[in-house]
Amino acid sequence: MRACLASLALAAALAAPASAQTFPDHPIRLIVVFPAGGPSDIIARVVTQAMSEKIGQPIIIENRGGAGGVVGTEAVAKAAPDGYTLALSSAGALSISPSLQKMPYRSTVDLKPVTLVARVPELLAVPGNSPNKTLADLIAMAKAKPGALNFSTSGPGGMPHLASEMLAAAAGIKIVHVPFAGSAPATTELLAGRVDMSFADIPIFLGNIRAGSLRGLAIGSAKRFEGLPDIPTIAEAGVPGVEAENWYGIVAPGATPAPVIEKLNAAAIAAMREPKVIETMKAQGVVLVGNTPDEFTAWIQSEEKKWGEVIRAANIKIE
Repeated sequence: MRACLASLALAAALAAPASAQTFPDHPIRLIVVFPAGGPSDIIARVVTQAMSEKIGQPIIIENRGGAGGVVGTEAVAKAAPDGYTLALSSAGALSISPSLQKMPYRSTVDLKPVTLVARVPELLAVPGNSPNKTLADLIAMAKAKPGALNFSTSGPGGMPHLASEMLAAAAGIKIVHVPFAGSAPATTELLAGRVDMSFADIPIFLGNIRAGSLRGLAIGSAKRFEGLPDIPTIAEAGVPGVEAENWYGIVAPGATPAPVIEKLNAAAIAAMREPKVIETMKAQGVVLVGNTPDEFTAWIQSEEKKWGEVIRAANIKIE
């Protein structure tokens, strides 16, 4: 009996490295945790096309939205830890939701961070015919009429909501939240002038700002976006200390072997260094990152602390 158990243990020990050495030998599934057509979907399709060439296997994208990215991320947390099921997850699902709800997974335990793929700054916009030409104008109006101005978001507890609350706290203004089920209706209401302001990922507002139907007031990153060079950062516009960027990164099941994670990390970073990938993402206002699993883990943890403080200060709750 002991000899049998010893043989099984030896076989398992030998099989694990062999499996990692041959990885991948069939297609990989990447779950994008939001519906098709949004920034995460665009990032996934551009990066994984190049990544599949580096790793030698197709990467099949599956869009699985729900609960701000939690549904798709949970599916990966519970998947077989073999490297063949991954997620392009988000700030919301990995660092924001833990402060808002009971989670079905632990972001850096039940999941193994592979790499932070991209940061996407939040852009503050108003209707094209708004009397507010600058962020200073908007703040002055909000101070003159406390509670009179409102802002639309893609839903409570999302990055646009947190960016708005962070700005309101830093500027000392009171504005009213009008949540919608997604960025499309939130943008529609902004375009119609039925709300006064809104934050969103740069790609969501880009076309309308260039067309003049929306006016960009400030960007939530440390640097200006080259594609809209006239729009200042929030700090440049007079409110220091407010930086809000959505972000997306690749995660695998928590028990995925280290050699498999290393191969995935190397392929993802190589893909993000391709000039065509860089230019495509840059045109959309997407900042490619590409870091180590340990660096991405530390990033998730630091972002959870940052946004947890905003959530508690603003007393944000979701149903």
